[in-house]
Amino acid sequence: MIVERGRGDPVVVVPGVQGRWQWMAPAIDALSARARVVTYSLAGEPDAGWRLRASDTFDVHSVQLDEVFNQAGLEAAALVGVSFGGWVALRYAARRRERVRALVLASTPGPHFQPDLRQQRYMRSPLLTSPLFLIGATERMRVEVMKALPDPHARWRFTRGQLSRMAKAPASPAMMARRVKLALHEDFGADCGAVTAPTLVLTGESGLDRVVPVTSSDEYVALIPHAERASVPSCGHLGLVTRPEAWADEVVGFLSRHGGLAAPGAEV
Repeated sequence: MIVERGRGDPVVVVPGVQGRWQWMAPAIDALSARARVVTYSLAGEPDAGWRLRASDTFDVHSVQLDEVFNQAGLEAAALVGVSFGGWVALRYAARRRERVRALVLASTPGPHFQPDLRQQRYMRSPLLTSPLFLIGATERMRVEVMKALPDPHARWRFTRGQLSRMAKAPASPAMMARRVKLALHEDFGADCGAVTAPTLVLTGESGLDRVVPVTSSDEYVALIPHAERASVPSCGHLGLVTRPEAWADEVVGFLSRHGGLAAPGAEV
């Protein structure tokens, strides 16, 4: 099942490791004010309409993305991958070059990324360690939200809204661990040299992203030909939801400069 918002040139957005498009809703809303946004939930999620079978490899995500393009009637589009979704978008841009007009990798783990000890514990026992994961995620979110939203009323509105979205579209710890395990068998460094689309590497501030180090995302700047670099100030991994308008400004500005979107304000 695909979700469509807005009008204009198409932008396909791939969600992060939790797999649910709903977690990105503020960014989807901000982008859809300026483009036709197509998004979806990853294979294995209840609303995806796509199973993640025991025999599947990481490339199931490319096959699913083909179907997303086809359902939306798209021959080509700009492609934005968020965190884990950046790996999906990178692989697709390398293998389906004719379908990707421009590529944005937002807070995406680098091709040499390896889970730290904490993340490895979650992957080994996702159900058993899920309470610890939630406690840690809440603390990481708190630090970033304090910086991104200094006004206490704005923080409360954001926290209430995001927790509501997460409760209505809950993530599966087991499915998240499985996705990462599939990805760790892949050579994303080899994909980088095959990308021909204009590429933006977009992160938050160094030190505020406590999920994917900015230095890890920055590996793509050297590996993807002519890749550009940008950051959203006062946020880390969650900029697309804590500062969605600023995040969308960076995405739209890049896509407009490189043919992925009509210039802001232009008639479509």
